[in-house]
Amino acid sequence: MKLLKIQISALLLISACLILPHQARAQWKFGASYQIRNKSPKKGFGFRLQRRILKVIPVVDLGLRAHFSYFNATNNISKSGVSVSRKLTFYDYGVDAVGGIPLGLLEPYVGMGIGANKYTIKHENSGSRFFWNSFVGTSLTLIPVLHPFIEYRFIPTKSPRFARNYNIDSHGRLILGLTLSF
Repeated sequence: MKLLKIQISALLLISACLILPHQARAQWKFGASYQIRNKSPKKGFGFRLQRRILKVIPVVDLGLRAHFSYFNATNNISKSGVSVSRKLTFYDYGVDAVGGIPLGLLEPYVGMGIGANKYTIKHENSGSRFFWNSFVGTSLTLIPVLHPFIEYRFIPTKSPRFARNYNIDSHGRLILGLTLSF
């Protein structure tokens, strides 16, 4: 009987930690991430800075986020037996609105924003475009200051006309990272 009470108490305590929202939340979050796109250049890194806003809603965390991503790779093209190697550089930056619901250790979130990206092909051309993006993700609170996260960002962009041969369109991105809250 005593063992059953201990097990029930432990289960209630764990459930409360996972379900009840945190009362004290950080105002700023700085993060770094590893990013994987579906087109070339495929792998890169990113940074983000997020500020919590609208503290009057107790269950939902609303914030504004600035983000920057950088990708580069070498692309080889063969045509008529001639092989050419070109360095591709891609970066984007933007501002997003983020809404999350703290559920104890997990905080699922969604967001939407605008930004710009720039493609550069060494010794050829460069170009830039504006875009909108939406994303969904979740972060985990292991310790109050560090939060690992996983996110999927959808960015409907098309390659600039000069870069069509390089196949650098990007429609989706998997982002894995770590955020520092203060």
